[in-house]
Amino acid sequence: MTTIDDRCLDIFPHWLNSLGDDLLTLLGVVEVKPVPLEARQALAGAMNYVFKSLDLVPDGIDEIGYLDDAFVLRVGAARAVREKLDALPGEKLAALEKLAAEAEQVRDFLGLALFKRFETYVGNLARGAARGRAASDVCTNDEVFREFAADVRSFAKGYQKPNFSKDRRSLIKLRAFFEAKLPE
Repeated sequence: MTTIDDRCLDIFPHWLNSLGDDLLTLLGVVEVKPVPLEARQALAGAMNYVFKSLDLVPDGIDEIGYLDDAFVLRVGAARAVREKLDALPGEKLAALEKLAAEAEQVRDFLGLALFKRFETYVGNLARGAARGRAASDVCTNDEVFREFAADVRSFAKGYQKPNFSKDRRSLIKLRAFFEAKLPE
């Protein structure tokens, strides 16, 4: 295996541990209305993914079931930071930029070709919906946002991180799910 895999075996448990907090971080950005709609929708779409019943990797799959969610949040953050974020308070911007920078680790893990497919997939989430809520509605309808925010907070509060055994076979299995399920 590669040093990339060694790094991933060290990093991924932290991402699983912080999934609930990462959602709350992104929620804190989505609620800042002066932030460009495109950035907020990219984040809302990524966050909505956590509530989709058909993930790339089903949530109940061993220790890797929530890693795709962690990947989506990071790539969604990377898409959001491409926008002009002057209206975002410094601490929120720093937290968002940290998650966005971690998308590079996702790229390294997946490889460039598979990452491009994944990046396209995540980009399309901004136009998608989960639990009957479109990402655009989350960003433009106060009532929908309140319901969404309540669901995010509830998930974050109840989230129990899975144990990650740092088994290299988990990385092979994770890549295989992405290869098989991502559209060409």
